[in-house]
Amino acid sequence: MKIIIAGAGEVGTHLAKLLARENFDILLLDEDPAKLKDLEANYDLITSVGSPTSITGLQEVGIDRADLFVAVTPLESVNMTACMLATNLGAKSTLARINNYEYLLPKNKEFFEKLGVNHLIYPEVLAAEEITESLTTNWLRQNLSFCDDALILLGIKVRKNALILNEKFNSGFFNNQDYRVVAIKRGNKTIIPFGNDLILENDIVYFMTTPSRLDFVRRQAGKEDYTIKKVMILGGTKIAEKTLKVIPSYINTKVIENNRDRSLSLAEKYRDSLIICCDGRNIDALKEEGIEEMDAFIAVSENSEANILACLAAKHLGVRKTIAEVENIDYISLAESMDIGTVINKKMIAASYIYQLTLNADVLNVRTLTSADAEVVEFVAKRGSKITKSKIKDIRLPEQVNIGGYVRKGEGFIVNGNSCIEPDDHVIVFCVSSAIRKVEKYFN
Repeated sequence: MKIIIAGAGEVGTHLAKLLARENFDILLLDEDPAKLKDLEANYDLITSVGSPTSITGLQEVGIDRADLFVAVTPLESVNMTACMLATNLGAKSTLARINNYEYLLPKNKEFFEKLGVNHLIYPEVLAAEEITESLTTNWLRQNLSFCDDALILLGIKVRKNALILNEKFNSGFFNNQDYRVVAIKRGNKTIIPFGNDLILENDIVYFMTTPSRLDFVRRQAGKEDYTIKKVMILGGTKIAEKTLKVIPSYINTKVIENNRDRSLSLAEKYRDSLIICCDGRNIDALKEEGIEEMDAFIAVSENSEANILACLAAKHLGVRKTIAEVENIDYISLAESMDIGTVINKKMIAASYIYQLTLNADVLNVRTLTSADAEVVEFVAKRGSKITKSKIKDIRLPEQVNIGGYVRKGEGFIVNGNSCIEPDDHVIVFCVSSAIRKVEKYFN
């Protein structure tokens, strides 16, 4: 599969590195040679200096043989134009990164398809949606739903009061229809649990369950539910703006932004929020603005280090829920070890969405677990596929793979060893990133 990625920024570079591991024919295109430096030497991909809106430039990199063309430069107009040109020059499918929410409306999809733009992605909107989910189910580190909430994947950091600590998986303790533990993140290690594995204090545990058993899982994990009504946001960035658009109306929001012009612009757009122009890195300033009275603190400034430190300060001042945007992937494990709360990374979210386009058409959804080196994939079982021919316990799945549950005719079920997958079932599979290709063949 030949994939051309235009734009060697954060999203484009992360995506190119991710896909390079899959033995695809990857070409990364950018006008700035400095952004491409060393990439070709360190990863299995080709780089090219050139403009994505140049017809000659696109022809030179073989656009007519491209199965997928991805335009993720910082400029929406460049991305849209590049995709239109790519389609007309022979690319089979295209995706453009945008910053206009109106383009995502369903009524506009057919219009853009006719122009030659098959898919649109707005990473900041995806990040804002994850932040909002974290606020509404605040005892979770991550909350992913599948098939209209028929099944839910929960990421929970367990403390010493959890009822599931120190129980072996081969003891039968976890054999139930209420939930399935699909993975454990311990330090820098992602564990697919079985046999003598245990859940320990401070593990991040990933549960597959149904909405009706959500409260049961919460109690098993020793978590308390509470309502978030007051939120402080550090940084008036695009993610902050999109969060203000989708956050529930019962939550009062206060935004701390250092730049005066940006503060005035936000105050004009979001009259229901209080916009404060001050330096959010100053603890005294945060105290003055009432951080100690907040139920949640969200740090989405353009500086990952500042976001981590601000969340640590908020925790120290008694804020129960903290969320940090950490764009430097190398810092994510550090942030988790410092117990800062929920970590958001927009390029990982965006890359997962785009990665889905490279998989079989029967793969409906791919979601990244920010804290773990893993993906959650929604497959549809084809008639005659290997997964439908035996009970789960009799199917030799690849290592580092765990099936969490399946949805049949709209109803979610938790998997156990005696479960049988039927054709057209939607099956939710947890696996490390490198195993997705191996799992595909079980469903085709």
